Amino acid sequence: MSLPKNFYWGGSASSFQAEGAWDEGGKGLSIYDVRPTDPRFSDWKVGIDFYHRYKEDIGWLKKMGCNFYRFSIAWARVIPNGDDEPNEEGLQFYDNVINELIANGITPMICMYHFDTPNHLEKEYNGFASRYVVDCFERYARLIMTRYGDRVKHWMTFNEQNLHSMGLIYSNAERVPEGVDPTKFLYQVNHNVFLAHCKAVKVLREVAPDAQICGMIAATPSYPETCCPDDVNFALRCNDYLNYFHASVFANGKYPEYMVRYLTKHGWMPDFEEGDDEILSNTVDYLAFSYYQSQTVKAQDFDQQLPPAAVAGMGGIKNPYVQYNEWGWAKDAVGLRTLMHEMYYRFGKPIFILENGVGCREELPEDGSLVQDDERIEYHKNHIIQMKKAIEEDGVNCLGYITWGPIDILSSHCEMAKRYGFVFVNRTEKDLRDLRRVPKKSFYWVQKVFGSNGEELDG
Repeated sequence: MSLPKNFYWGGSASSFQAEGAWDEGGKGLSIYDVRPTDPRFSDWKVGIDFYHRYKEDIGWLKKMGCNFYRFSIAWARVIPNGDDEPNEEGLQFYDNVINELIANGITPMICMYHFDTPNHLEKEYNGFASRYVVDCFERYARLIMTRYGDRVKHWMTFNEQNLHSMGLIYSNAERVPEGVDPTKFLYQVNHNVFLAHCKAVKVLREVAPDAQICGMIAATPSYPETCCPDDVNFALRCNDYLNYFHASVFANGKYPEYMVRYLTKHGWMPDFEEGDDEILSNTVDYLAFSYYQSQTVKAQDFDQQLPPAAVAGMGGIKNPYVQYNEWGWAKDAVGLRTLMHEMYYRFGKPIFILENGVGCREELPEDGSLVQDDERIEYHKNHIIQMKKAIEEDGVNCLGYITWGPIDILSSHCEMAKRYGFVFVNRTEKDLRDLRRVPKKSFYWVQKVFGSNGEELDG
């Protein structure tokens, strides 16, 4: 058995972590342009300068053997305030990126939102706390789907959408109204994001009916600490509340009954307006996820008035059977196979791995030799082996294996030292240096893997 011939191999990156050019080309302010960053790290102004170097970087992706690339559109680059007139220069930039990808034999996927609300919509309307912003997102979706739908046949709405039920920062809706239960407000904002997602699905069906769209989660499967029934049940409920709630809405077009009962019991069920049920019924073509690690938990009490992510965090313990990287993330390749099996057979939709990788601290050798990133090679090799088992032995329908940040970018906390790429970008937290791109040892390894459709995995 082998992987399908049309299997996708490639990379993902977000606009604010890669593009730079924060105030060029008519772009408006994003929340990331005004939100303070950790003073130990960088800022978002330059990133890796993909805005000016996109042709070079797409050339590296081609050399790497990528046949797929997921990038996000900066909402504020194409509609500067989020609700004003479109910016033609910004729209043309993404035209250029899409055309360059296609010219290099790389299938593009657009992520519409990677936590980067236009600052005007956050400042004036409290982000996705407002249904006005939901309507703005629908208008934004129609603009870019109409513009790019003739060439872009894979779409996703919100990056790691389940995080919107774990923290208001992801929806840029951090001002909780006085007298409102913060967790009730959190789930109301999360509901609004569901509506925005489903409205975008409906728009795509209208303007590009031959294209496909997915919902995406940040999947962190939970294991029970022991075979004690309480631990097993707690881990199951962690998976339901934190992972499968969103996947269920994406696939089935409604809230799962276990979530309705849980939220109602705690007084957190969001308020539905007339027509919301019909909007939610717009389902996806496949399910996508990021996978970096698993977590291990011991039983806690979900009946307390704390959001489920907080309760799960209280139950978290270190797993003695896996290794951890410098940032405390469990390296668990078998967890990927388990997750793929569960997602596919629970929901009956094809799945797509849209982010996988490991962050490592690296320096460019002064003698001109390769960055020796054997840890990265071993990480991806182990995960690809387990992915292949899920596909070839378990029968999972998986569209592709997409890595995070195949060319080094700033991490989600604006930390350049945490590198994921197969290509080194010559900059530090504060020193931009020359931003030169230099292939690492893993670059030549992944070239063989992608080029052989996953058959050649030895270093």
